[in-house]
Amino acid sequence: MRDDPHTEKYAGTIPPEEQESSIVLFKNCTLPQLDSTFDLKQIRACSLLDEWLNKESEISEFERQILVTLREKLIVGADDWNEIELAYNFIGPVMSFVNYTGPKCNFFAERSFSGIVEGIEMRGKPDGMIASGVRVPETPYFCFQEYKKEKNPEGDPAAQVLAAMLVAQELNVHRHPVYGCYIKGRDWFFLILHEKEYAISEPYIATREDIFDIFRILKSLRQIVFTFIAEDTSHS
Repeated sequence: MRDDPHTEKYAGTIPPEEQESSIVLFKNCTLPQLDSTFDLKQIRACSLLDEWLNKESEISEFERQILVTLREKLIVGADDWNEIELAYNFIGPVMSFVNYTGPKCNFFAERSFSGIVEGIEMRGKPDGMIASGVRVPETPYFCFQEYKKEKNPEGDPAAQVLAAMLVAQELNVHRHPVYGCYIKGRDWFFLILHEKEYAISEPYIATREDIFDIFRILKSLRQIVFTFIAEDTSHS
């Protein structure tokens, strides 16, 4: 499948001719395609997702003050910002404030990566990922996708991030669940992929008190990823 904005998007499985002759791009995927092609199942009750979303992580008074400031900027600008402005003014500062940089990992933005999933080559450039490696991403543990529009965005953000997570699962050799998030304007959705099952949270609305839950969840993710990297390093 060529990187063409006019490429037809299919509702069923990824067409066989695309599987055999070319690369499947994350941005052209849909949930029905991924479900059918890879025999995936979306589950509503997921202990792994619940554990992540409910994991405790302390938020200091200073962090709360920063989050309130960022929330106010989002309230004022959310309807007018484009995707880049949303990323620079809100998403980027929140992610940077969590601080995913460590001695063996980092947060990377718009880095291409690819992999083979059940014989199908998939490739894309997610808006962000947390991966092992400091200068360049090596093994991804978390992927996210951002969309400015809350209604009728171009493409399927859930499918795009799930496609990236499928490749990440192959790259980490199925050692750990893969974590994800997609953002549609004010709304943040969190995902877990484990083998053939995935779960998607209800939206967390960043212009409300949910901002503190979003930040807590992202801080918890930092602990989870650092633990995975330590385990993988000890086994290497």
